[in-house]
Amino acid sequence: MKNKNLAVPAALASMICVQGGASLAKRLFPALGAIGTSTLRIGLSAVILYFINRPKFRSFSKKQWLYCAIYGLGIAAMNLIFYMAIQRIPLGLGVTIEFVGPLFLALVLSRKLLDIVWAMLACAGILLIVPWGTGDLDLLGLFLAFLAGAFWALYIIMGGKVSKVMNSKDAVSTGMLIAAAFIIPFAIWDGQLAKITPLLFAQGLGVAILSSALPFSLDMVALKQLPAKTFSILTSLQPAFAALSGLLFLHETLTGLQWLSIACVVMASIGTTLFSRNH
Repeated sequence: MKNKNLAVPAALASMICVQGGASLAKRLFPALGAIGTSTLRIGLSAVILYFINRPKFRSFSKKQWLYCAIYGLGIAAMNLIFYMAIQRIPLGLGVTIEFVGPLFLALVLSRKLLDIVWAMLACAGILLIVPWGTGDLDLLGLFLAFLAGAFWALYIIMGGKVSKVMNSKDAVSTGMLIAAAFIIPFAIWDGQLAKITPLLFAQGLGVAILSSALPFSLDMVALKQLPAKTFSILTSLQPAFAALSGLLFLHETLTGLQWLSIACVVMASIGTTLFSRNH
């Protein structure tokens, strides 16, 4: 019961860490670019988690390795593509568009009509936040955010699966190492990591702790206790945290209509959480 009581607070704490880390990461883009920043984040997170958790690789079964590999691929792709998206569009907008992944997952897993109503409200919020009528519509940025959302859904699914077949600490540590191995070739091709200074490294370490090491560990606590559908809708609070983080740390402003869209997404999250409490 104690662990179940920690599931929702763990998910909320994870979101706060992720969006604070994303704001810090975006400050590194001018120096390291999206690929370099993402690689620094994933690589340092993998090292931190490995030395903290010391996963027992030799004891893993083939099934555990397979699940960790897919989980790690989801982490790498989700983060790399998302950073490429928010390099082009505001943080709050990027996170809200990215939410289409968990939203679609919630619709697929839904078993009640009321769940679909809440998901549709969240969908309306996503449609409202896109600046359709302006000349500032960055189609590539929006596409990358949608693509990151697909890998976010994969991350949720595989996080739930891998947490059921092995120790959560071993799973998240191994997943991060696999993610680092996947993303490093992109960084070598990009060449931006050669520009790292001690200050940039220290900032990257902060991003790694806030955006990966802490939240992915917290997500494992939540995913072990919550159904994938409930976790997916809970994460709809991400746009609100992202918009506030972007406003406070990056001075990125949104229109009144875009704030209304975030309210729709948050209302859908609250509604689903309340009415799914006993399921």
